[in-house]
Amino acid sequence: MTKIRSWEVSDALWERVKPLIPVVPKRNPEKGYKRKVGGGRKPMEARKVFEGIVYVLRTGCQWKALPKERFGSASSIHAYFLQ
Repeated sequence: MTKIRSWEVSDALWERVKPLIPVVPKRNPEKGYKRKVGGGRKPMEARKVFEGIVYVLRTGCQWKALPKERFGSASSIHAYFLQ
């Protein structure tokens, strides 16, 4: 059996939490946008965002102290948390 760290999300937990995570809204084809399709940052993977949030809550570290190599942009994860 593989040891899981306290902030890592197991497959079983992810299956329970996944339906509660907000879905990133799609573009409305009837609305006029200033940016072209595909412009801007791509949405982050929901499981990675959730794991980053759990990491901050379990370790008590500051949002800016999130390991960038593992979770990506700390400010993006914090923005998802605020949603």
